Amino acid sequence: MGRTIAVGDVHGCARELEKLLKKLNPQKSDRIIQLGDLINKGPDSHATISLARAYDIQTIMGNHEMRLLKAKKEKRLKELNGFYHETFNQLGKSDWKYLKQLPKFIYEHSLKTLFVHGGFCPNKPWYSQDLELITTVQVITKSGLPEKRTYGTKSKPWADYWKEDTFVVYGHTPRMRIYKKRNTLCIDTGCVYGGKLTAYSVEEDRLISVNAKQTYC
Repeated sequence: MGRTIAVGDVHGCARELEKLLKKLNPQKSDRIIQLGDLINKGPDSHATISLARAYDIQTIMGNHEMRLLKAKKEKRLKELNGFYHETFNQLGKSDWKYLKQLPKFIYEHSLKTLFVHGGFCPNKPWYSQDLELITTVQVITKSGLPEKRTYGTKSKPWADYWKEDTFVVYGHTPRMRIYKKRNTLCIDTGCVYGGKLTAYSVEEDRLISVNAKQTYC
């Protein structure tokens, strides 16, 4: 039986992703799930998508993919910052096709494990929550509303409120170290900010990481 491996936010750091994949040495029986924000901010978003396709990686929709796709569809790219413009210019037709088919989340029933980019709001069923929420939520206010961490410094991480039996592996909220809380695990260790790119092997309960070559953002 193969491994189920989650990979945290790559953000266009193709060199680090390639290094991590070599370290993982995936076999045909393994399943690799990238937790979203595969692209943007880092040096080469096209190369990261190419690696994802080459290794048959299942990527989940992140907020950066969602915003870029929406801006392209609505022809509102000018409203986004410079990172998105650089990424837009790097991507080809096959890259856009890859991004359009990304799922909201992946639930592996046999492992009772849920893979998502950002997280969930505690006051309604996780499977019914919309894409905007689950790709952007970081903290929950005292009134139970989802919020970004930068706007809610006194609010607690959404994972602190998670009471489901389902184990959630997610990214989106970069930290120097992994954040494990209440049957959840955040593996965004800030590669694009000069931290690490981290993977988690579910069956082995093992973390694997590589250092960023430099600070890109």
